[in-house]
Amino acid sequence: MGDIKTVCVYCGSGAGSNPRFIEAATAFGRQLALNKVGLVYGGGSIGLMGAVAKATLDHGGTVTGIIPNFLTKKEHMLDRVQELIVTDDMHERKRLMFERSDAFVALPGGVGTLEELVEQLTWQQLGRHKKPILIANIGGFWEPLLALLDHMRDTAFIRKNLSVELLQAEAVEQILPMLREAAAATPAEADAVVPEIAERF
Repeated sequence: MGDIKTVCVYCGSGAGSNPRFIEAATAFGRQLALNKVGLVYGGGSIGLMGAVAKATLDHGGTVTGIIPNFLTKKEHMLDRVQELIVTDDMHERKRLMFERSDAFVALPGGVGTLEELVEQLTWQQLGRHKKPILIANIGGFWEPLLALLDHMRDTAFIRKNLSVELLQAEAVEQILPMLREAAAATPAEADAVVPEIAERF
């Protein structure tokens, strides 16, 4: 699969209750910029979304924001990014985020963050892509999800032939090395986007 050139970050449009969440988003944006890895994200300027994007930009990094038209005011669209794409709907937004990214990282967030993460896990489980997916388990935020996935395995709804490959990082500095290691271990033919993903919308 090669090196990681762009990372899609899913995260909250709010700051959350733990200061570590914003700190992690800011630190990861800086890491992306310093490693010359482009950020693909949801296009807003508030919450963790804004923190990761602004930190990437402030340290000389490249950012692509993808936001549906109906959220441009609600999430205070960040217009200082190098590339800003306004879509007609959420489906187009998610498709473009997928196509422009080599890997996916979920920082803490709400229902939208969870939905985007789970969709990528579903596509991966069904063999539609092999791009690395990682959760940044800052302050144990994702522990309830990890417990639910274990429960699904224990009750035979996640079977061995339908495993879920989910990387877990406890600290920001672990994220890029883990993604790169996973990408290097993936066969080159897995790079191709399966057309069904784009066509299903």
